[in-house]
Amino acid sequence: MQQLKNSVKNTLWVVCLLLFTAVSAVAQSGSINAFSPYTMYGLGEINTPGTLAQRSMGGVGVAARQTGMINLLNPAGLSMVSRKSFLLHFGGEGQNYYNYQTLGGVDKTSAHNSFSIRDIAILIPLYKSLGFSVSVTPYSSVGYRMMYDHAFDENDPVWGNVGRVNYQYQGEGDVTEVKFGLGYELFKNFSIGAAAQYYWGDIDRSFVMVPVAITGGGSFGEIVGQSKYSVSRFRAQVGMQWNAILTEKRILTFGATYDFGGDLQPKVTESIVGDDLYTTTVKGDTTHLALSIPRKFTVGVHYQTVKWALGFDYDYQQWAGSNSRSEMTGVNAATGTAFKVAYRDTHTFKAGIEYTPARYDVRRFWKRWSYRAGVRYGSFQQRFDNHDLQEMALTCGVGIPFKFLGVSAVDVGLEYGLRGFNVDKQVGLVRQQYFKFAVAFRLFASGTENNEYWFMRPKYD
Repeated sequence: MQQLKNSVKNTLWVVCLLLFTAVSAVAQSGSINAFSPYTMYGLGEINTPGTLAQRSMGGVGVAARQTGMINLLNPAGLSMVSRKSFLLHFGGEGQNYYNYQTLGGVDKTSAHNSFSIRDIAILIPLYKSLGFSVSVTPYSSVGYRMMYDHAFDENDPVWGNVGRVNYQYQGEGDVTEVKFGLGYELFKNFSIGAAAQYYWGDIDRSFVMVPVAITGGGSFGEIVGQSKYSVSRFRAQVGMQWNAILTEKRILTFGATYDFGGDLQPKVTESIVGDDLYTTTVKGDTTHLALSIPRKFTVGVHYQTVKWALGFDYDYQQWAGSNSRSEMTGVNAATGTAFKVAYRDTHTFKAGIEYTPARYDVRRFWKRWSYRAGVRYGSFQQRFDNHDLQEMALTCGVGIPFKFLGVSAVDVGLEYGLRGFNVDKQVGLVRQQYFKFAVAFRLFASGTENNEYWFMRPKYD
């Protein structure tokens, strides 16, 4: 019992230090960490969860149980914690977005580069088979800049009172997840876990309406509309893992998680600024996509031997459900009908593999490296004018240990993804591709395993 009290006391100090460091790091990251017209609505682009090692395997890991790994996907995996140890994970990620669109027979392209702090997490044992973790990870990102010329419509009040109008849309911001997790081995080969998730962040969206002269020149007033969404909300997750096979040669594990989700109920500040030159309504939409976390159910299987690790996960996210609201935005030039954006439920499939040639090879350092690859396929969480956007990603990476038989390592990962490739010929829709390059560090401290004494003060000089 005294050990548990001391562990809790030490953990609280470490958590405070981690949160202070993480918040400072997030505040210094770039404000635009995504660059896509598809982030114009709702929470924007949802980042793939998990550590870099998990993301390099396509994002699998709900059933993964490994020493020296913080399982950010399933809190039940935290029960796989070594006694008298401390594990720190942190890293950064660079992104390159390239958007391609054919509109009116003209090809249009845009690109954007960014860098951000990707994950900061710790894992500490509280008691035998009881692990505690806290992590700070980006949940979603918004970033877009677009222009739109209002097409002529003799019945439109904007054209009747103002004339040709140019709209400029811009948005940026992020929602960050702070996660507190507990994992416990309830009985042999069966673990359970629970996590409290705190979401916070700001998303800023704005539009500028500028009248454009048809002939001649003159002075024109512009109207600027701004909306700021401030998120601060708690949610919860539960999970389980079961070792169906556990021998010295192989391990087969099944896992599952459930995220309760719910509306984030952001605080919204809106304003429209003009010079009172016109009183015509420029944009009169009254329905908007909710900022909400979907109910999510994930199941997975993980098989590992000394050399190989294989995983498969399936995600179901109920984005629609209570989020039946939609947004009407402009007119589809091909059909002449209103362009509708609405949430849709998503199904995502992930598969990954890891290969370590000779984990205990003393002479050849590269033989101890872990090589990873994976694939992910699913749909974007929003439907655009009744068109579903398919997404896919190919991933790869390598884990390089710092020392022989050590757990501490540096991970390097690369991801190539496509979005909207199935509808890129549709008018008004964009084909997007991206590259992500990430580096992460795992620092493991233990006085009982592998003689790794990171962050520990020596008894003798």
